[in-house]
Amino acid sequence: MIASLLSGGVDSSVVVHLLKEAGYNPTLFYIKIGMDDDELLHCSSEEDIELATLIAHKYGCKLEIIDLHQDYWDTVVAYTIDKVKKGFTPNPDVMCNKLIKFGVFEDKVGKHFDKTATGHYATTIVKDGKTYLGTAKDLLKDQTDFLAQINHLQVSKLMFPIGSLMKSEVRAIAEKANLPSAKRHDSQGICFLGKVNYNDFIKRYLGEKEGPIVEFETGKILGKHKGYWFHTVGQRKGLYLSGGPWYVIRKDIDANIIWASKGYDVEAAYGDAFTMKDFHFITENPWDNKELSSEITFKIRHTPEFTDGIIFKTPEGFRIKSSSKLQGIAPGQFGVVYDKDKTICIGSGEITSA
Repeated sequence: MIASLLSGGVDSSVVVHLLKEAGYNPTLFYIKIGMDDDELLHCSSEEDIELATLIAHKYGCKLEIIDLHQDYWDTVVAYTIDKVKKGFTPNPDVMCNKLIKFGVFEDKVGKHFDKTATGHYATTIVKDGKTYLGTAKDLLKDQTDFLAQINHLQVSKLMFPIGSLMKSEVRAIAEKANLPSAKRHDSQGICFLGKVNYNDFIKRYLGEKEGPIVEFETGKILGKHKGYWFHTVGQRKGLYLSGGPWYVIRKDIDANIIWASKGYDVEAAYGDAFTMKDFHFITENPWDNKELSSEITFKIRHTPEFTDGIIFKTPEGFRIKSSSKLQGIAPGQFGVVYDKDKTICIGSGEITSA
């Protein structure tokens, strides 16, 4: 028995098409996370459910709507607000996959099925009897960085039917099959980040707290901000300073100061190493009983590019030395580690310092 997560978008719709072509009869599930009774945080699911219903009808599949909005707000949103308040840069997409799609859903529903199929651009690789999270064929769409906190049990149960396809191929399949979502635009992140203004969302929970924006090199006050929680290290837009570009270099949480530096290639905006805490291995620790350091590739944000580096163990966790300069290393982000060949996602850890 296969459970297939359906969002109403083209990717998850093509997954259903491919499963049916392969002879499966999946049960479809739409996970509802929006709060319909909150005007700001309302995430309209009407169009999504309508498209999901059309897909279910077209392929003769059963569709169930699973309401996980309370679990979502109690976990993912609580995590986001907590990290932002502490001055960190959270990644709600990573936690949504770990805690909701493959956490709460699995505990409540998925456990009754042999496999769960999703429209993520990722693959699974079986080697020596173990299942690993593998990168997608389309590196521009690869989503393994959003899956880098799931565990071995979760990845062993997942199916990624479109992971071996390019996005253009997925669109072509959808159009040839006359899927109602064939020409639908891709969603921008998870619910509240995609459809609600991020700063409005943060303001709802943390309010505003005016403070100075100070030039990193000179100590000169450049302007004012409405709260350090609205800004992240590496940010360029949203400072509203003239004569830029200006980059956020550092945040002083206790003093509520944003430190900024000017220029397209300002030295202070770059670093070549960072430390991660609570490193999570998806399937196994490949460096067990081996001398670190090891050659790896990695990402510190959602991007198609992988960066070469060296990873080694420290008393604080794992530290990565990059082969090239990195712009905007922000505490709270996840450092996602891959093997040297960029094929297996080994795991991830929260960046604590550059």
